[in-house]
Amino acid sequence: MTVHRSSARPTSEGKHLGKQPAVAHPISPTSDYLSPERANSALVTIDMQRDFTLPGGSAKIGGTLAVVPAVQRLVQVFRDQARPIVHMVRLYKPDGSNVDIYRRACIEAGRRVVMPGTLGAELVDALKPAPDIRLDPDTLLSGRLQELGPNEWAAYKPRWGAFYRTPLEDHLRRLGVTTVVIAGCNFPNCPRATIYEASERDFRIVLVTDAVSAATDPGLAEVGDIGVYLMASDQCQAWLTHGREAT
Repeated sequence: MTVHRSSARPTSEGKHLGKQPAVAHPISPTSDYLSPERANSALVTIDMQRDFTLPGGSAKIGGTLAVVPAVQRLVQVFRDQARPIVHMVRLYKPDGSNVDIYRRACIEAGRRVVMPGTLGAELVDALKPAPDIRLDPDTLLSGRLQELGPNEWAAYKPRWGAFYRTPLEDHLRRLGVTTVVIAGCNFPNCPRATIYEASERDFRIVLVTDAVSAATDPGLAEVGDIGVYLMASDQCQAWLTHGREAT
C-alpha cells in the first residue's frame, strides 16, 4: 500500500520515519502544532474484540485478524515504555437500546454482537495484559474506565468515535497526553471517526497504517490532509523506542 505523505523530510540517517502529512502551507518550527510528542503519547485501540476479529465472529470484519500482530507489537511497546493504553470497545445490549441506528434493527431482531458478558465482546487474547482479564460490562456501560493493568484501561464507546459520550478525553487530559496513536478496526468507520474527533479536540495524531483494518490509499490521503501522521508499525516503534523525531 502506498501511503500519501507529500511533504516528508529525511532523517539524519537518510530514511523517512513517519512522514509529515500534506498541508496547505509550510509549517515553521515556531508554529508546528502537528508533530507527535513521544513523551506525551497514548495508544488508543479501537474495537479489537473477538466478534469483530476472529473467524466465526458474529460480525467479523475482513482484514482485522491480519492486523492483530501489528497492534500487539504496538501494545507491547507502550507497555514497555509505561505509556498509557486505552482499549475502546462496543457493547450491544440484546434489546438494542444502546445500539447505533445502523445496527439497531438487526440487534432487536435477535442478532447477538459484542453482547455484554459474552466471550465475543472480549478483547482478542493477543491484546490482553493477562489471559484471565475480562471486561466488566457494568463498569463500562456506566461510563467509567476499567483498569486492566498498569497504565492500561478499557472504555465503552456508544457510537463510532472514541470521544463521543466517553471518558476518553478527560482521561487523556488528566494524564497530560497531547498525542494519540490510533490502531484497530476498521478504518472507514470507527478509526476514521475517532481521528476527526481527536483533531477537533486539538490532539496530535498518529495513525498506524498496518495496524488498522480496511485502510485504503484515498482514505489515508484524506486524513493525511488534515494533519495526521501516517506511520507503519515498525516506524512507530522506532519513533517510540529510539528517540527519533517523527519527520
